[in-house]
Amino acid sequence: MARLSLSVILAALSGLAAAAPAPLDKRAISASLLARFNLAEQYAAAAYCGTNNDSPGTEVSCSSGNCPLVDTASTNTTVEFEDTTVTDTTGFVAIDTTNSLIVVSFRGSRSIQNWIANVDFGTTATTICSGCPGHTGFWNSWREARSIVVPAVQAARAAHPSFQILVTGHSLGGAVADFAAADLRNSGYSNVVLYTFGAPRVGPAALSDYITAQGNNYRVTHLNDPVPRLPTLNMGYVHISPEYYISSANNVAVTANDINTYAGNSNLSGNAQWGLNVDVNAHLWYFNDISACE
Repeated sequence: MARLSLSVILAALSGLAAAAPAPLDKRAISASLLARFNLAEQYAAAAYCGTNNDSPGTEVSCSSGNCPLVDTASTNTTVEFEDTTVTDTTGFVAIDTTNSLIVVSFRGSRSIQNWIANVDFGTTATTICSGCPGHTGFWNSWREARSIVVPAVQAARAAHPSFQILVTGHSLGGAVADFAAADLRNSGYSNVVLYTFGAPRVGPAALSDYITAQGNNYRVTHLNDPVPRLPTLNMGYVHISPEYYISSANNVAVTANDINTYAGNSNLSGNAQWGLNVDVNAHLWYFNDISACE
């Protein structure tokens, strides 16, 4: 994955609003939730591997060795997509019979530097909820992939009605996953759980609070990863709540005690506390090297 341009990041973050922190809601997570995070993160990592984006009907695997939980599960992709939309939304839908999951995973940007330099921070109307505008680029990415993803989920749920639908993604993929999970829930799918890693904000409070209220959302951040601080608060963007903030260093194993939970759509207690202090490597390390396959 291309390295972020520090000057571009600082220019974008220089507009951060000086908002008052939300009430602190800090608590460590359980060992069982940590295990779920590890599995979801590895499915997000798998979306970076080209073999999971161009060969439907095969097992999900990571040639880089960074998704062992996925590698050892019994999986089969029902649809894989890459370069099939104007926005190049990339990922797969898979069935995991080991963990009783229907997995929808979206790849992050090929070049985060280009994404930050060229992203359109404007908003557009969405169909997620009435009066809920969202980030134009992220919404268009989901809107174009929807005709591929939804039929695959429909078929998978028909075949496995008791399976949970796990929607995940890293970085840009996390932003697309936000819209995908919300849309699937609105379409009547039950037991849809959203896990994002290093995802940016996707819209103003009307949209973010609506997705928060749907429940079953796990937004994971890491140290001073710059991406979750974009688009900035003073642009009118806020986050889905709660935030699960990893405080451990890069390149070390994450324990349950390393993750604290913070509530509020604009809390400044987790990742946002870093202000203009950024570390690109913090964006690339979520339980392991999440984009190693790229």
